[in-house]
Amino acid sequence: MTATTTASTPDQGTGGTASVEDNIVLAPQAAAQTNTLVAKLWNYCNVLRDNGLSTIEYVEQLSYLLFLKMVDEINDDPFSDADSAEIVPKAYDWKSLATKKGKALELHYRNVLDELGTRPGTTLGTIFTKAQNRITEPALLEKLVVDLIGKQDWTVGDADLKGDAYEGLLAKGAEDTKTGAGQYFTPRPLIDAIVEVMRPRPEDTITDPACGTGGFLIAAHTYIRKHHMQDLTREERLALGEGKIWGNELVPGTARLAAMNLLLHGIGSSEGKSLIDVGDALATKPGSKHASLVLANPPFGKKSAITIIGSEGKAEREDISYDRDDFRATTTNKQLNFLQHIMSLTAIDGRAAVVLPDNVLFEGGAGEKIRRRLLDEFDLHTILRLPTGIFYAGGVKANVLFFDKKTPRADGKPHTTKVWVYDLRTAKHFTLKQRPLTRTDLEEFVQAYGRSLPTGWTPPPRKAAGSRRTPTTSWSPATR
Repeated sequence: MTATTTASTPDQGTGGTASVEDNIVLAPQAAAQTNTLVAKLWNYCNVLRDNGLSTIEYVEQLSYLLFLKMVDEINDDPFSDADSAEIVPKAYDWKSLATKKGKALELHYRNVLDELGTRPGTTLGTIFTKAQNRITEPALLEKLVVDLIGKQDWTVGDADLKGDAYEGLLAKGAEDTKTGAGQYFTPRPLIDAIVEVMRPRPEDTITDPACGTGGFLIAAHTYIRKHHMQDLTREERLALGEGKIWGNELVPGTARLAAMNLLLHGIGSSEGKSLIDVGDALATKPGSKHASLVLANPPFGKKSAITIIGSEGKAEREDISYDRDDFRATTTNKQLNFLQHIMSLTAIDGRAAVVLPDNVLFEGGAGEKIRRRLLDEFDLHTILRLPTGIFYAGGVKANVLFFDKKTPRADGKPHTTKVWVYDLRTAKHFTLKQRPLTRTDLEEFVQAYGRSLPTGWTPPPRKAAGSRRTPTTSWSPATR
């Protein structure tokens, strides 16, 4: 499967260093409020970093305290239907923290974390399971409780403001190269572009089997709210946060950040079933739980710690092995295993968009066998070739694969007949700080995507003669 493809994109332009929150597209006033809040949170983070706390550890501690403060505000709201006293016992609530100082505060905070971590299966349990206090200096903890969290109303006003501020802090946390936190973070402009072309619908069941901090899930929920919310009943709106959107994350610390991120964006409830499953997504088959829309950026890294035993049998010995008879190939390549998992996870007539490195497209052996299945049983209609320099894992060459799952054809022929390729890599240069990827860089792809499918695509019109910029977009199909 090859294609020679050229596609021009909007002028890259030049400019100074861009901050992470500059890539979060909001109305000017909301953006200013978000940036102010991010700056406030970040400035205090610098104090804690000087005390030996990493950025992600700081965000983790922030998540615990934010949750307690939000429950307290809901409990004090006379118009709220929630009974937060049943969520957090009074002996362990926000007020019980806010009334203590010094060593007594630090000791009580430890007790709170221990107590609230005993409720598995709920959002509360996901956030607090095995939680530990990393702020060992009582004076710093008191400043965080009283000055930073305590003086801000977190449930009043625009939920997106608080959610975007929290996500902006997660983005800054991804810059902490010492902790490797960047592997859990997908650039927001890329997420937004993918979600926009996939067009999530209220009736969709949406999942991300390697959700990191929840970026894809939040963007899908935001898209549905923006484009469909006025047409939904109250029951349909509630259903969006009660199981129609869910994710899976292997690392408990990252899963708690995802759960908090969803909660701050108005997805799910603290006392309800956790929307983030913690564990290895590759360990078991999806069972009866399939998704009509899968959005994912599985973690980079070729070698997996385990071998998946496919229907062909075991190929090599590893310390841990998973028996997946729904997989066609046995491999230790975790991207290939995630692709196989997503192929099983996607419902019939469902659709998927998955970020995968180049080796998935070109590797022989198991890779070739998996690609053959993808082409036969799915309609792999679009590939977006991504530029380097946009991920925190340096030098990664990746693509976004867009495919639909189909019922087997009666004539036995493959579903994929043409693959439309958009090249955003050739002659493009991006860096995380000086030249970060922006939503504008993906606009031409978004505009062309709907017309690029084999159901009748025509090139966009050229600019008039003399125009400063003349697009020469050519989406070349790779025909099987």
